[in-house]
Amino acid sequence: MDWLNAPRVGAYLRLLAVINLVMIVWLVATSHNGVDANGYLLGSDFISFWTTGHMLVAHGNPYDGAAHIAAQRTYFSAEGAYTAFYYPPSFLPFCWPLGWLAYFPALALWVAATGAFYLAAVRRWWAGAGTGLPLWLLFAAFPAVPIVVTHGQTAFLVAGLLGLGAWLVPTRPLLAGALFGLATIKPQFGLLLPLVLLATGQWRVIAAAGATAIALALLSAGAFGPHAWADWVGASERAQTAMAYGQIGYGKMMSPFAALRLLGAPMALSYTVQGAVTLAAAVLVLQASWRRQWSAGLAALMLAGAPLATPYVLDYDMVILAFPMLWLAGEGLRRGFRDWERCALFLAFAGPALARPLALNLHFPIMPLVLAFFFVIIWRRAALAYEARAAVPS
Repeated sequence: MDWLNAPRVGAYLRLLAVINLVMIVWLVATSHNGVDANGYLLGSDFISFWTTGHMLVAHGNPYDGAAHIAAQRTYFSAEGAYTAFYYPPSFLPFCWPLGWLAYFPALALWVAATGAFYLAAVRRWWAGAGTGLPLWLLFAAFPAVPIVVTHGQTAFLVAGLLGLGAWLVPTRPLLAGALFGLATIKPQFGLLLPLVLLATGQWRVIAAAGATAIALALLSAGAFGPHAWADWVGASERAQTAMAYGQIGYGKMMSPFAALRLLGAPMALSYTVQGAVTLAAAVLVLQASWRRQWSAGLAALMLAGAPLATPYVLDYDMVILAFPMLWLAGEGLRRGFRDWERCALFLAFAGPALARPLALNLHFPIMPLVLAFFFVIIWRRAALAYEARAAVPS
């Protein structure tokens, strides 16, 4: 893909940025009383967090499914529009402040605050990559960004916590660990992280992450009652059922499990393949990191594997790919791109724009293949980066 040179990249990014901006403006402009032309409330998924906040302020139980449905429908009710709440109690302190605000001010604050945090995390990796492209342009053009914005989702927050934490491990281990501990609000994206931390001997990071996660859990139990954790276990069982039987929609999910279910594969086979993919990713991460120093390459590998290792991942979660994409682009610009690296970057960047439409309309799930391909390319480059450092005389 030598044709994908700097002038073309800049032109494509500007085109995508315009398309993303026009799409969001059009969505808002054509809405009526906050409901878009398709009958969905703006920030469709955010109403789950906002409802949870209001229930917490009123001393309600957000894990009571019937009560959560009733509370949500007092504000917005449409056929099939209910958004469930399956997050662990450690996420409740993030929801509680939302309960003091009206829906749209809360949505605007949530998107602005989490988006700014994500952008601050991406800035660290962008500065290290030296791509020569403006950060605002990369952010505005990335197709995963408007998906997060229009859903009002947590992906900016979780990706920012993991991405910034991964960057700070060598220089600020305690802060990095604290960020990882906060990221337990969405634990399925941290499956590979403990492996890299253990293999590289990051004991201070591990201790800080564990202490923060425990403190957050105790804070949640103290503020909202210890029963919240038991209630969450019951809600998790409902979430597992919803995922397994397609209540969320296999076409919206980006995992190998969901892809196979979308194509009609049996449940057992789908879980088996997902387990094999997760195990393979774990083995490759361990192989790359065993008894080595933490590096940006290992961090990129862990972050690239995060959405591949879990069966429950959606297109808005793809914002986490910004970090490994920036690392790979920086390595390619400094040391020369190897075969397929430009292709991997192109697919990882553009994939979120096409993944859901292709899966829902044509039953063609492309994103699991893109994620696997991108992960292998990052793994190969991370191994090369380590060999290059090892070859330098001390």
